[in-house]
This record gives sequence, C-alpha cells and structure tokens, in this order.
Amino acid sequence: MDVVTQDRSAALAAAEAYFDDGRFQAVLARRIAVPSTSQEVDKRPHLARYLSEEMTPELERLGFRCSLHDNPVVEAVPFLVAERIEDPDLPTVLTYGHADVVRGQEGRWRQGLDPWTLTTEGERWYGRGTADNKAQHCINIAALGFVLSTRGRLGFNVKVLLETGEEVGSPGLREFCRAERERLAADLLVASDGPRLKPEAATLYMGSRGVFNFRVRLNYREGAHHSGNWGGVLANPGVRLAHALAAVVGPRGEIKVPELRPAPLSNKLRSDLGKLAFDGGENAPEIDETWGEPGLTPVERLYGWNALEVLAFGTGDPAAPVNAIPGEAVATCQLRFVVGTDWRDIVPSVQRHLAAEGFEDCIVEPAEATPMPATRLDSDHASVAFAAASLNQTLGHPPMLLPNLGGTIPNDAFSDILGMPTVWVPHSYAGCQQHAPDEHVLAPVCREGLRIMTGLWWDIGENPGAAVGRS
Repeated sequence: MDVVTQDRSAALAAAEAYFDDGRFQAVLARRIAVPSTSQEVDKRPHLARYLSEEMTPELERLGFRCSLHDNPVVEAVPFLVAERIEDPDLPTVLTYGHADVVRGQEGRWRQGLDPWTLTTEGERWYGRGTADNKAQHCINIAALGFVLSTRGRLGFNVKVLLETGEEVGSPGLREFCRAERERLAADLLVASDGPRLKPEAATLYMGSRGVFNFRVRLNYREGAHHSGNWGGVLANPGVRLAHALAAVVGPRGEIKVPELRPAPLSNKLRSDLGKLAFDGGENAPEIDETWGEPGLTPVERLYGWNALEVLAFGTGDPAAPVNAIPGEAVATCQLRFVVGTDWRDIVPSVQRHLAAEGFEDCIVEPAEATPMPATRLDSDHASVAFAAASLNQTLGHPPMLLPNLGGTIPNDAFSDILGMPTVWVPHSYAGCQQHAPDEHVLAPVCREGLRIMTGLWWDIGENPGAAVGRS
C-alpha cells in the first residue's frame, strides 16, 4: 500500500472514530437544540445564532475566514460565507447547506420525542433538522477537518455558503448569488440535501425537479345560500371546481394540460433510470404502481416526469358543514417538473386549457410559494465520474447515479446563476419524516456519510483538476 492510500485510510479512520466515540452525536445534539425555524418569525433570531455560535467557530478552527451577510429580500434570514483559499491557482469547490428547519410541531411528536432534543432509538436519531439539513452539512464540514488533520492541507480551495431561508423558499438566495458572484465563484458545487434512493445505497444526484404552486379559484357570489331554497337553481362552485380539476389532471394522476407534460424521456435518461430502484425504507408508504403517466415505471415518473398534485381543496366549511350552497371554492395545486418545463408559462397554460374545456369562469393564479426551476447535470460529466469513482473506492461498490432529485432544492442558484456543475451526495433517506413530526436520520447512514465525504474531499485534493472537469 502506497503512502497516499495509507494517508487516505488514516483520514477515513479519523472520521469513523469521530462517529464511534460519540463526538458527532454530541455536536449534532447541540445544534438540534437550537430552534432555528425560519417558518416562525419569532424564532428567526435563532438563525443568526446558529450561524454565529455553532458554524462560525467550527469553520474558523478549520482555517476559514467567515462573514455573515444580511438577506437582500427579507430581514433576519442571513447568510454565512466562509472561505479557505490555499492557493488562488488551485480549483475551488463550493459547498452549501441550510441552517433553518421547518416549524417544530411541538406536541405532535410520538411520546418521548421532542423536536429540539436529539433522541436515540436504535439506529434512528430523532430531532427537528436531523435529516433536513443539519446532520448533512455537519457531516460535510467535519469531513474537511479529517483531511486537514491528516494531510495538513486540503489541496484545493473551499467556499461554504449556509443559508437560513430554504424552508421558506430560499428568499434572497438568488439575489445574493447574483450580487456576490465574485465572492462565491467556484469550479464545482459539492453539497448534501435530500434522500438517498435507498437507505443502504450511497447516491449521487445532479439536480432536482422544479416546483411551482398555483391556485384555481371560483368566486360566484357573496356568502352561502340555503340549499333547500336555492338547490338546483344556483351553480355550486365546489362541484364546478371538481370538474375543472378533472379536466387538468386525470383519475390516475395523468396530466391533461399539454404544456405541463415534459418531452418524452430520451433513451439515455431511460437507460440511466432503468438501473435504479426506489425504496423509501421501513414504514414508507407503498407505491401505487398504476398512478401517474401510463407507460412509465415508478422511477421514471418520480425522476423523469412531471407530477401535478392537488394539495388542498376548499369549499364551504368542511369542519362544520351547513345546509347551504357555498359562494366560492378554491384549490391549491402544485407542479413538480423536470428540465424543459417553463414555470413562467404554467399559469397561462392552465388558464388557456380550462377556457378551452369550457371553464372560463375559473381564475388561475400563482400561490405565494417561491417558484424553483428544474436543473439536471448530465451523468456523463467528468465531475460526476470523479465523485462516483471516489465513493466506489471508499465503499468497494459504485454509488447509484440519479439524474435529478424528485423533490426540489435551490440548485439553480448554483448551476444557472453561478454557472458551475453540481454534484449532491445525500445523507438521508425518503422515510426520514422530514417536514413532519418524528423527523430522524439513520446512524449507519451518518457514519457512512462521514467516510464517503472524507474520501471525496481527500480525492479532490489529490487531483483537483480532474475533480472539476479540467483536463
């Protein structure tokens, strides 16, 4: 075994020891205890606290120069930028994470669990932000330290961007990236968020589906009217809206608006997806094999196709119905979409389609959620091949290559605005219950995540040009 391999092994051993002796768990417990939810304005002071009291000291110990920046769009939702420049002539890698979490949902967790207390039950570590995203960015930053302590240098430059508004749609992130393009300039993004394809299968993905929320509304009249006195002579907006939605999405979830349907899957994409199998892990819901676009496999529907969902439907008072015809009805819908779908045309397309189907009375409007475009890096990109080879060396088997995540992350800020290839290495799994009570991570996945990220950082330092796609 040569010296380089021995040193790599030593760095991996340091990562394993960090997990096995409880240090990683202790750090994560301290960070979970910070209720850094961006969804509750009164808790937003904890966002800056997490960045200044938790992440800045660790990054400074690793030789990073850190600075906090105000959000250009919303108050009290700051950014942390950290830089370790070893040599301006070396390639630079940007890594990203988000310090904010969704609301704690206190009182709705299973007995014995609290969102702000890390609780261990077997291989599961419970707490708000464990999976999304504190454990994930903590793994990646800690792994940099094992390379530094073993080799004495990284062998490449690193910039870190931590935002605190991802759970409210990343307001200001794109504006910040445009304004700080030079400060954030890098040759490659390597980051972690979202789930693996299977709990036991290390995964790489190179983008995400986009997301756009919109409402379909019918306003017929002020107030409700007695169904005995008026039933049969007043149009019911609830009935009307139900039929309008049925004109947009079919009984099996198939999309009926032509502009919301993506181009047919390419042979290469079908080949890439054909190598994959989705598994949400223990206690995950069973896949409905016949739901969605006919002729596609579940994996193709989830990662290669668009999905139109009705998130909420309201008319009258569902909690306390009365004998009255309601005056209005509204549905909130969501399109998850792949590369090639223009989110700016979603509302006009649905409006045109409904009018053509005889529903001119329906009003289609954007919902408040921030639109996020779809992104996808070709799986043949040199940086993808480099990362896959690194994980293969660490694990003894190749990772699964996922063209894009089924969910949505603000990857366009990096791929489109900052103009860099993006490679994501998730350290969670689909059954982690993120955004819900009982959120958790799996201890074996965290341990393996520390190993593969230490190996990946090590390998980038050994050949940074190859890592970023330079010949």
